[in-house]
Amino acid sequence: MAEDPAELLAEYRRSIDNLDAALVHLLAERFNYTQKVGELKARWQLPAADPARESLQIARLRALAVDAGLDPAFAEKFLAFVIQEVLRHHEAIASRS
Repeated sequence: MAEDPAELLAEYRRSIDNLDAALVHLLAERFNYTQKVGELKARWQLPAADPARESLQIARLRALAVDAGLDPAFAEKFLAFVIQEVLRHHEAIASRS
């Protein structure tokens, strides 16, 4: 029996769409917690950035990527983008305090 490429494509795209939705929800949950961290740092006048933690997180995420079969350089770029956005939020919170 021959496979229908249109059906396979639609199936793959449904899976991708579901994964994209899960990623958005996970990012929203992550940013909810980083918002709390930003508020705590502002309240205690702690610096927005924590380079030691960031380095550990990058190494951790690279290792997770390798284990998952994902390009660790891509994972690092993704985390760097997320960290940059978190720092922007933390600085905005601190400036309001």
